[in-house]
Formats: sequence, structure tokens, C-alpha cells
Amino acid sequence: MSLPRRSAVRRRAVPAALGALSVLSLLSALPAAAQPAEREHRSAAPPARPVTEAEARTDARLRSLRDRPQALRAFFRQLPKGGDLHNHLSGAVSTEYLIELAAEDGLCIDTATLTAVAPPCGPGTRPAADARTDRAFRAAVIRAWSMEDFPPGENGHDHFFDTFGKFGEVTWRHRGKLLAEVADTVVRENQFYLETMVTPASDGAKKLAAEVGWDDDLAALHRRLVADGKLDRLVAEAREEADDGDAEFRATEHCGTSRARPACGLTVRWISQASRSSSPERVFTQLALGMRLAEADPRFVAVNLVQPEDWDSSLRDYSLQMRMVGYLRTKYPKAHVTLHAGELWPGLVKPKDLKFHIRQAVDVARTERVGHGVDLVHEDDWRRTARTMAERQVAVEVPFSSNAQILGVKGADHPFSTYRRYGVPVVLATDDPGVSRIDISHEYRYAAATYGLSYPELKDLARASLEYGFLPGASLWQGNPTAKGYQRVASCRTEHPGLPVRGAACRHLLGQSAKARLEWRQEAAFLAFEATRRS
Repeated sequence: MSLPRRSAVRRRAVPAALGALSVLSLLSALPAAAQPAEREHRSAAPPARPVTEAEARTDARLRSLRDRPQALRAFFRQLPKGGDLHNHLSGAVSTEYLIELAAEDGLCIDTATLTAVAPPCGPGTRPAADARTDRAFRAAVIRAWSMEDFPPGENGHDHFFDTFGKFGEVTWRHRGKLLAEVADTVVRENQFYLETMVTPASDGAKKLAAEVGWDDDLAALHRRLVADGKLDRLVAEAREEADDGDAEFRATEHCGTSRARPACGLTVRWISQASRSSSPERVFTQLALGMRLAEADPRFVAVNLVQPEDWDSSLRDYSLQMRMVGYLRTKYPKAHVTLHAGELWPGLVKPKDLKFHIRQAVDVARTERVGHGVDLVHEDDWRRTARTMAERQVAVEVPFSSNAQILGVKGADHPFSTYRRYGVPVVLATDDPGVSRIDISHEYRYAAATYGLSYPELKDLARASLEYGFLPGASLWQGNPTAKGYQRVASCRTEHPGLPVRGAACRHLLGQSAKARLEWRQEAAFLAFEATRRS
């Protein structure tokens, strides 16, 4: 979970928070017969579905690689992995690239705090360019700006969130270049879709919020925002900002030229962030901007609330913010909503604050997806919440590494198996892979090793990451695929992914639906992947 520059807020200790997950510990795994702890996890899995011969062969290949770490890494890198639905752009960029951008922009680094600052470089600072050549300085900056070498067993929460303030001077300048670096990684990881979070027109939203002030009557407050075209002007500012970012991205990736990089073909959509620790009027303004933007510009699809859920201001205003989202959904019904909720754990907050966050996100804000959702079983009547999520197909976005680094929650403590047992759609995600020093293949490897997942189960997790994305159009899958299995709609059932589509009805679906086209593309990729996995 990333955030804009951090204001002064009292920190909280996190018991047993962990550093970066050890890749070696994840590769111990994938035994031919599950160990006792894994059998416990497997008992929580959804009902088994029919498995094709190619899937069974690929699953056997996966299990045969348990003692071959390099081959196992290659397997997961090549596995088609759908989309990343929970990704913060500023936290997704590699730390090395941030250092390079800082050097290019002539930024400085405070030697005491290792925070990037604007030039000129005065006393107590060094040019960021020094980190290109000074190995010790470079290593110190990388550790300060990421979870690199963070000691296991120490409080990862504060270090994780502090990184954003340290490199924040770098990231706001180059949205297009940041996207290019992240998109290159997404394509390299064999994914087809990215939803990434940014804060559109941040300064303009701050000024407009100060102008309109606060009113607990949300309808009256919204009327003040839209009066005289104020909110529409802010939307126009955000769209112009996005245009600039698109131009920078295309130039960086050489799109439209003979040197176009593969990321030019990646489908990318933006999610607008609102900073939950800000004043109520600013949060409301950012949410309204993001939802109006999602209805006005197809590049934007949804809103989310970011910044730590455990900060005092976040806890104080949580229910109010759920009410804000619920109200704005009535004004902007075409805009999607996904919310960080339940990114909490006992000891991080008081027991009373563990009782309702996911429930209110689902019931009051009517979110379509939940980010993290880690404290599920600590909430009041959590089983009802889980059943509601399953019934409405409210997906939970699971970034294993950041859950371990920020909250110290992993393995059997994580509600991954519980969500699956209750039929809640689950999608794997990276959160802030640059800060966490991981990629999406790492998250799939961790899921397979820790929960004893088979290849067909991993395949369905990848399918879910497209099915529950916010792309427009009808799905390739009929009904509720989490509950009933991934069965193609009748119009495309006899077609063969990777070959020309013969039927007019299937051609029509794929022609009209961006979602179905990506899902079809992934099915073709699965067939190719399974064909290469033959022993």
C-alpha cells in the first residue's frame, strides 16, 4: 500500500512484523505429497474441478521441480498470470530506477535521513548521482527506499510506509516513465493487464477542498463541489495530467515506431487514490474527482482509499469515509470501487477497531473488491461478511509479501484459505513490488509452496485476476466462475483459443468486450504454456 507524502502521525508498534519473505524459504516446497501443515491448508480449498490431460501433465511437471529452484523460478515466470489489480505506481517501480531518475533530475539526498530533496545540494546532502558510483551510498539508499535487507522479526510497518516519503520527490515528476518501467516488468512476468493507483490532480483537489470546506450533509457538499463547473475543471486538469503521462510513456517505450517495446501492447487502467488521513473535505473531493473521472475518461476505472488504515486519523474517519463512498456511488454508478480494508492485525490497533472495517467496506461503501482483508476472522460476524462477499462476488486482493512485511501475517495466520473455503473470489497481487523487492511470480510461488496449490488452482487464480478486473464488457465465463468453475459461455464453448474464431456469436463477443478479449488471449497463452510443459 503506497501513499503520498506522510504527515506527522504517531507511529504504532507492530508485534512480530517481518522483513522481506525469503525466496529460498518459498522454494523448499511443492512436495509430491503435501506435508501435514499443507494438508490443513488444502482442506480449505474450493471443490476440485475436472482437470484436463494437459493440466495434469503440467501439474506433474510443477511437482517435479520442487528440488530445482532455477527451473521452478522459470516455471512461474512463464506461467500466464492474468493481471495485477492491486498495484501502487510509485511503490511498484524498482528502487534502482528511482535512483536513476533522481540522478537524471539533479536531485539531492539528505545524508541523515536518506530522503530525496530538490536541488541545489546544500550542506548535509549529496547529489543523487553519487549513488550511481558510490557502492556504500547506493546500498544505503536502496535499504532506505525499500525492504532490502530489512531484518526479520523487526517492525517492518514503519519502515515500509516511511519509504514513500523518502523517494516521493522523485516519483511525482515522471508518471509516464514510472509506468513504462512497471509495464515492462508486467509484460516480462507474462501478465496481460494492469490496474495501477495514482493520485490525480493532487494539488488542484487540495485547493478545491479548501475552497468548499466541510459539510456533514454529503449531498450539500457534493452540490458545492459541482457548482459552476468546479469539479469538471478539476476533471479536465486530471485528464490533461494523464495525457502528459501517456505521452511520456509512449516516448519512453517508443510506441508507434519500429522500436516499440512489448509494453506498448499492455492494457493499463488507472485507479484514483484518495488519501484517507487527509481532512474529510479533501477525502470527499478526491473521491468525487476519481469517480467523476472514471465516468468521463475510459483510462480511469475506479477509486480507492490509501495510506495506513491504522493511523489515528484513518481510524477516526473510517466509518465516515465508507459513508462518503456509499453516497458517491449513487451519484456515479458507472464508476467502480475497490477499497483497502482490514489491513490490520491484533496488537496494531485496539480490539474495537478490528471489528468492522471489511464489513463496512462491503455493506456501507458497497465495494466491488477488498484490498488485503487480513483481519477478516477478527471482525464481528465475519462469516456473514464472507458469505456476502461470495454471494456478490466481491473479490479480495491478496499481496502476500506486503502482508508479511507490514503486518507480520503469513502462512496459516493469513485468511487466504478461509476466503477460498467460503467461495470468495481471490486474486493475487503485488501491492508495492518495488518497495517489497518482489514480483508477481514470487507471489504465485509463495501461494503454491505455502498452501500446496496445484497447477489448475494456480490457473484459476490467474483467471480470476482478469475476471474481477474493471475492464468493460461481458465475460468469457458464464455465471459465477468462483463457485461453479470457469466454464466458457455457450457462444465460445466449441472454439479453440489460439486458432481463428469460427462462430459469429463468439466473434461478436470478442469484438465487443475488452474483458473477454483479454480472457481469450490468456486461454491461448495457457494452451501454449501447457504444451511446452511436456516432460
